[in-house]
Amino acid sequence: MSSLYLLKLICLLVFLGWMLIWIVISMEFYKYKWTPKLSEIFNATYIGEQGTNLFLLTFPMMLISVLGCIYIHIKNKKELPEKSSKSKNHLASLRRPLLVLGPLGVVTTMELIFVIMGIALMSWQFGNYYFVAVKHPYMSHMGDKVWQVRFRAVSLRLGYASNVAWAFVFFPVTRFNSILPLVGLTYESSIKYHIWVGQAVMILSALHSAGFFIYWLMTSQMIEALEWSPTYVSNVAGEISWVFLLVMWVTSFAYTRRKSFEVFFYTHQLYALATFFYVIHLGVAWTCQILPGIFLFTLDRYLRFLQSRSHARLISARLLPGGIVEMTFQKSPNVHYGVTSSLFVNAPKISKLQWHPFTVISHENMEPDRLSIAFNSGGSWTTKIHKELSSSLDRLEVSVEGPYGPASTSFLEHESLVLIAGGSGITPYISIIREIIHRSNTQKGHVPRVQLICAFKHASDLTMLDLLLPVDSTASDLSKIKLEIQVYITRENEPPTADSQKLVQTKWFKPSPQDVSIAPVLGRNGWLLLSFIITSSFILFFILLVLVTQYHIYPIDHNTNETYNFAVWVIWDMFIMCVSIILISSVVFLWQKSKMADDQKQVNNVEVPSPLSSPGSWFGGGSTELESLPYQSLVQATQVHYEGRPNIQKILSGCKGNDIGVIASGPRGMRHDVARICSCFGSKNLHYEYLSFNW
Repeated sequence: MSSLYLLKLICLLVFLGWMLIWIVISMEFYKYKWTPKLSEIFNATYIGEQGTNLFLLTFPMMLISVLGCIYIHIKNKKELPEKSSKSKNHLASLRRPLLVLGPLGVVTTMELIFVIMGIALMSWQFGNYYFVAVKHPYMSHMGDKVWQVRFRAVSLRLGYASNVAWAFVFFPVTRFNSILPLVGLTYESSIKYHIWVGQAVMILSALHSAGFFIYWLMTSQMIEALEWSPTYVSNVAGEISWVFLLVMWVTSFAYTRRKSFEVFFYTHQLYALATFFYVIHLGVAWTCQILPGIFLFTLDRYLRFLQSRSHARLISARLLPGGIVEMTFQKSPNVHYGVTSSLFVNAPKISKLQWHPFTVISHENMEPDRLSIAFNSGGSWTTKIHKELSSSLDRLEVSVEGPYGPASTSFLEHESLVLIAGGSGITPYISIIREIIHRSNTQKGHVPRVQLICAFKHASDLTMLDLLLPVDSTASDLSKIKLEIQVYITRENEPPTADSQKLVQTKWFKPSPQDVSIAPVLGRNGWLLLSFIITSSFILFFILLVLVTQYHIYPIDHNTNETYNFAVWVIWDMFIMCVSIILISSVVFLWQKSKMADDQKQVNNVEVPSPLSSPGSWFGGGSTELESLPYQSLVQATQVHYEGRPNIQKILSGCKGNDIGVIASGPRGMRHDVARICSCFGSKNLHYEYLSFNW
C-alpha cells in the first residue's frame, strides 16, 4: 500500500507544480525576467523556441501519465479490499449533489469547486496577460487609438485564456487513460467534464474571433482576415479551425445527439481538422502548452484503431419481445472488467464508421469466457442491427473497442441500494445485480439490499427484466440476496394476454477463421506496457525533434524566428509526434499479439439451453409454472403496477437505514429529480452515486 500512496503523492506534487506554472507564465516577471534565462538554459539550436514550454508544460503531465500506469498496474495486481463507507464519510458531503442546472446537469460540491478553480485560472490568465499588454502596449497598426489597442489586447488575451481550456479538453475523452483513475474517475463519468471544458473552448474562441473581426472592421484592416503569414500567426488557419469547431458545437447539443446521433457522430470527427488548423494558428511554442492532451489522445486513438482491426467472435444473439437484443461475444481470460463497464461496437454491414457504446451486462466470474451487451432497438442503428440479427444470416461481422471499466465499485459497499431506471436505463443495473448475486453465492464482499424501481412505457418492455439472469441461469441463486423489484407500466392499464406474448429467439452464429475473441489491446500487463509506450514514444519524439531542429530548421532560421515557415514548423512537430506514437505502439502491439495467439482459439458452437418463452410474460400474471428456480425467485421478487408512475419522493423518503446508495439511469429529467431529492438536507442518509450512463 505504501508504494501506491507514494505514487499518488508524487503525481499530486507534480500536478500542483504544473498548475503553479500555469499561474506564473502569464505574469510580467516571467515574460521579461524568467523567459530570457530559461531560453539560455534550453539551447535553441537543439530544441528551438518550444524548449521551455516543452519542459515546463508538456513533460509534467507525461510523467503523471506514466506514473499513473504504474499505479494502476500495481493496484490491479494486489487484491485490495473495497473501502467501507465509514472511511469515506469525510468526503461524502463533497460528493452530494449541490446544484441541478440545465446546462451543467447534476453538480456536486467537489465538482463546483473545480469549476470555480477552472474559471479562476482562465480569468487569472486573461487578467495578467491583459495587464502586461496595457503596461507594454503593442501597436499593430499605426494610427490606432488607445481604446482600439486595448480592445485588440482583450481579444488576443481571450485567445490565451481559451488555450487553458484546450489543455484539458482531451483528457476526459481518452479512454485508455491512466490519469483519471488516480482521482477515481472513469471515461464514462468524465464525459460531462469534456462537455464543460468544450463549452469554455467554444465561448472563449468565439469571443476571441469576434473581437478581432470587430477590431479589423473598426481599423479598416479586414484584409488581415485573409492573411496566412509565412513567419507569424496565420489568421486563416485560426478561422478554418473556428468553422470546424462551430459545426461540432452546433451539432453536439443533447437534442441533436438524441434525435440524430449520426449527425453528431460524423460532425464530431472534424475534431482532427479543427485541432490541426488550431495548432498551425498557435505555432510551436504555444502548442507545447496543450501537447500532453493531444499526445495521449492520439496514442489512445491509435491503440483503439489497432484493436478494432480484428473482427470479434459473436457467439449468439438473444432476441426478446419488445425489440430487446442481447449480444454475446467470446472473450479472452485476460479481459477484466467491472460492473457498469462499456463496450463500443461497430457493424461494418450497417455502417463502417459508426461506433456505438453499450453497457456490459455480463459478469466476468459468472461467465469467464463470454461478454454480453444489451440494448433496446429504438434508434436507427440499433433497429438495423436488430433486423440483421432477426434474419437468416449465420454470421455477422462485428468489431469492438474496449471494454472500458470503472475505477471503483465502492457504491456496492452501501448498506442498501436503490436503483431507479427509466426504459432501457435498466441495462447498467443488470451487471450490478449479477455482481451482487455472485457475491452472495461466493460470500466475497459486502452484499447490500437492493430495491430496483423501473418505469416502462409498455408491458412488452418487461422482458428487460429477463436479462437480470444470464442465458445459463442455473448457476444463479437469488434466494441469498434481498432483492425487491417494483415495475411501473405507464401507458397500459392491464397485463398482456398470453396470446400476445412472443417467443424468445436465440440465434447461434458459426465461427469464422477471421474472428477472434475480445482481448485487451496490450495484453494482461496492458498498463505496464502503456507506460513503456508513453515513455518510449515521448523520448523518440524528443530525439527526432532535436534532430529536425538542429539539422533542418536551425540552418535556415538561425534562431531568428523570421525565416523558417511558421506553419511548416508546427506541422513537423505533429508529424514527428504521430510517427513516434505509431512506430512504438505498432511494435509493442504486434509483439503482444504474437504472445496472445494461444488465447485466440475458436470455441465450439455449443448451444446453452434457454427458455422458449420470455419469463417477462409471467410478471403480468400468466402461468405460474417456470422451468428454472432462479426465474421463480425473480418473479416472486417482482411487483408490476399498471397505468401509473413511481412516486420517487415517497419511495426514497420511505427508505430505512443510515447508508443508502441511490443511482438513477434513464431520461435526463428523471435523473435530475432524483438528484434534487438526494441533495435535500433532510435526506442525509441518501447518497447519490453519479454513474454516467447517458451522453
